[in-house]
Amino acid sequence: MSLIELFCDVDDFCQSLSKKEAQFYLGQSTSKGRKPTLDTSEVMTILIHFHQAGYRTFKSYYVDYVTIHLRSEFPALVSYNRFVELTSLVLKPLCLYLHSRFGSVTGLSFIDSTPLAVCHNRRIARHRTFAHLAGRGKNSVDWFYGFKLHLVINEVGQLLACYLTPANVDDRQPVPHLARRLFGKLFGDKGYLSQPLFEQLLARGVQLITPRRRNMPNRLISLWDKILLRKRTLIETVNDQLKNISQIEHSRHRSVNNFLVNVMAGLIAYTHQPKKPALHLSPNQLALLPSIL
Repeated sequence: MSLIELFCDVDDFCQSLSKKEAQFYLGQSTSKGRKPTLDTSEVMTILIHFHQAGYRTFKSYYVDYVTIHLRSEFPALVSYNRFVELTSLVLKPLCLYLHSRFGSVTGLSFIDSTPLAVCHNRRIARHRTFAHLAGRGKNSVDWFYGFKLHLVINEVGQLLACYLTPANVDDRQPVPHLARRLFGKLFGDKGYLSQPLFEQLLARGVQLITPRRRNMPNRLISLWDKILLRKRTLIETVNDQLKNISQIEHSRHRSVNNFLVNVMAGLIAYTHQPKKPALHLSPNQLALLPSIL
């Protein structure tokens, strides 16, 4: 998607959002302060495009690219410091826009969590930005300090739900919230093993399928479920792209709002990605899915 197409899509959403807000707005505005020269849609577009441009840091992207090459597209550009101040004003529109970008529930879903470390382990004791929000967690590699991003996708790589928790929260805790829109089968790793959770989701029409531990008794599982269970790497590929292409994880945050804006903009940039990781099921295989869900 080009920059113009991205801006048009974001601007259309912002205009529809303004009309909906106007229906519940009474009286004149009493807010005081400096009126931003950049529109909300322009700020959102720049934030989302950063995650598509391949830059490692937002400052180098804004100073070396936006202010030099995008002057004609954004004639009312402000300084870098002023733009950072404006980012906190677009957190709510970004969240709503991300929700509008969620894909269709097909009955075949994958769930996983990925760590978002906010500092090096040696600096945990003197970290201040997320001192009362982040937590210590452990993944398959090492301990980390920060948050967990929980994602649900369908078989064509579209986002269906997302949830952010401290790193010390169990992966199974946000699953009922993430599965509110789901039906059919939900595939996860061993971290989601739980009989109460399985029964809770099954009562809502969602079958949670996970690998079994070695010390657990064997159970009957269909061949399709075994095959799809091995395809959980699909969502791990999505997590890898979010970190290495969209840059949703780094240790340079100086405020909670900027951290949330960065994560939301990165997720939105992924939803606009033309080619997403997918299972590429054939029509014959798709025809069999209703009978196994």
